[in-house]
Amino acid sequence: MSLRDAAIVAYAETKVVDKSDKDIFELDGEILGSLLDKTGVEMKEIDGLVMSGLTRTGAGNVFWAQTTADVLGLDVSYCDQVHIGGCSATGAVARAAAAIDAGYCSIAFLLFSDTPSEDNRSDRGFRAEWTDTYGLMGPPGSFGLLEQRYAHQYGLDYEMLGKLAVTQRNHALLNDNACEKLRKPITVADYLNSRKIAEPIRLLDCVMPCDGATGLLVMSRAQAKARGLSNCVIPLGYAERTNYRGGEGMVDITWSGHKTAGERALKNAGMTIKDVASFHPYDDFIIAIMLQFENLGFCGHGEGCQFIRDNDLSFTGNLPLNTGGGLISSGAAACSSHNLIEAVRQLMGEGGRRQVKDTRNALVTGIGWINYGRNWGSSSVLALAPND
Repeated sequence: MSLRDAAIVAYAETKVVDKSDKDIFELDGEILGSLLDKTGVEMKEIDGLVMSGLTRTGAGNVFWAQTTADVLGLDVSYCDQVHIGGCSATGAVARAAAAIDAGYCSIAFLLFSDTPSEDNRSDRGFRAEWTDTYGLMGPPGSFGLLEQRYAHQYGLDYEMLGKLAVTQRNHALLNDNACEKLRKPITVADYLNSRKIAEPIRLLDCVMPCDGATGLLVMSRAQAKARGLSNCVIPLGYAERTNYRGGEGMVDITWSGHKTAGERALKNAGMTIKDVASFHPYDDFIIAIMLQFENLGFCGHGEGCQFIRDNDLSFTGNLPLNTGGGLISSGAAACSSHNLIEAVRQLMGEGGRRQVKDTRNALVTGIGWINYGRNWGSSSVLALAPND
């Protein structure tokens, strides 16, 4: 399988801040320099650039990837910008592996960066026409409807959602790169008492846009071996699904594309859901984590709260969850790539104070765009393992 022939040989990450004093291209340069220093690769050897389309800073520039290559002085044979929202980071790994396998490039630089505090020019065309006019302003409103529907069908123990929030915040306290504004302890009571944003969504359910950048360097496993880069991470299986059951008039919106994408990704990886050693789900809202537990098969549908109650999701537990703090407690920067970077860090054994014991594999997911009257629009699942 071509995906398994690729290797993530290095990662880099800036600190997440609520407002950076650096231009986005400065952050990009820091990431590139760090990856070159870690691997000994020369800049002229990088012939592929893959970026996320999930960026407020470059939203008005359809040539954002080409512009970035020009500013960084990269001369590349393959240039791509992945436009599947919060699935773009995991999708970039799969696309880079495919490009290397096809011979389009040999060393790919995956770059995820954003400075929304300076530039907030998101494309609001869909929302302006179909949802804003009815008062549903952005993802909090959509997730509020989704959470209410789930509660109506199955009931919802909000203390278990609070447990997820506290678990991730405890991990952020151990993550020096997490946004300082968020590195404050919270309790389940704090979660329950946080103000409502879009009922029943609370403040501590929500992600906070921040500034920052991350990056990965990907090449073939054969080339990594030849260069002596042995501590690397291998993508085992990947799948994505957009507009899950979108052609049907009436669907159960508590189901997402993670059901089918998860089945395919795990099958390609030669794994079952019970084999997952650590879980790094996309977490723009707390309820999204619980829904992914159900859709991926960690538990039955409608049984998410009981699953959370029965399992230890701390970094020392039986199923470590978003050990860097997740997007909600570390800050949603760098095109929401931090959970992917954290998974790679853990599999390389560089988790520091929050290092997990079981590094056999890690499962990373993405969520992309919010449509109306459905679950989220795109779902992605990526299984990773350390080099054997």
